[in-house]
Amino acid sequence: MSGHRHGVRNGRRWPLMTVLLLLVSSAPVSGQWIQPQGTGWLDLTVSHLDTRDQFWVDGSQRRMANDGHAVTSSLFLTSAVGVVRGLDVWLQLPFHRLRFDDFTGERLRTGVGDPLLHVRVGPELVGLPAVPVALRGGVKWPAGDLEVDAEVIPLGDGQWDGELLLEVGRSFYPRSIWAMAWAGYRWRGPNELKARDPGNEEFWYAAVGGDVRGVGWKGALEGLRGDPWILHGISIPSARRELTQLLVTLDHAAGPGRAGLGLRHPIQGRNLPVGTALTLHYFVRWGMSP
Repeated sequence: MSGHRHGVRNGRRWPLMTVLLLLVSSAPVSGQWIQPQGTGWLDLTVSHLDTRDQFWVDGSQRRMANDGHAVTSSLFLTSAVGVVRGLDVWLQLPFHRLRFDDFTGERLRTGVGDPLLHVRVGPELVGLPAVPVALRGGVKWPAGDLEVDAEVIPLGDGQWDGELLLEVGRSFYPRSIWAMAWAGYRWRGPNELKARDPGNEEFWYAAVGGDVRGVGWKGALEGLRGDPWILHGISIPSARRELTQLLVTLDHAAGPGRAGLGLRHPIQGRNLPVGTALTLHYFVRWGMSP
């Protein structure tokens, strides 16, 4: 009987972990056009996903174990500020409402997640001509509440992450079309409380967008591929996350900024939930000349 109960406990732990892993891949992203000194922008994005499916360790798409059901609602407040010519800083603050239930009952957590701080530099910083290329580095720290309990949904990862990426882009002016892309690497620190060391990750993003009669549009692909996790000192090859997803967004002028509606749909992956997420956002600039 004790062995059976232990197996069910582990079966619940992995679906709960997938709810947390989804949060990193659902965060909104920024472009490589560095903000001029004294200017900035503010973006408020709400994301919602309701799913019973996940990508399993072999990449197949199946129902969650134990009749699992995950509902993830997140709010991301992101702001960027131009500090000096060729350098800007941006901060992202997340707030989550996470629900997971299966045949054993329902778990619900609401609260602040792990913030992310980035510094981005461009050629202008060292006196070179201004071109849409930038180097960005950042850190995510464990501010979200972390419970060392398999029955509780954590609001944060419980460890520090650092990342470095290269961004490029191009505007096709006078056509109202643009394109951008980046590629980066994320170093994931160990979580001492849970005796786990998440695998480092490679990630990328590519998008094209424009404007048609005042309606902005954007289509993007993004992905990540992680190394195996180390759990209690043992490397688990199957415990790594992988994801490729499609993002589509439309927006329009509303008040001082732009309001948008989007969809995020996973194409393939491992150890992450499957489902089409709905996103709503509002974006506003400040300090810019009319």
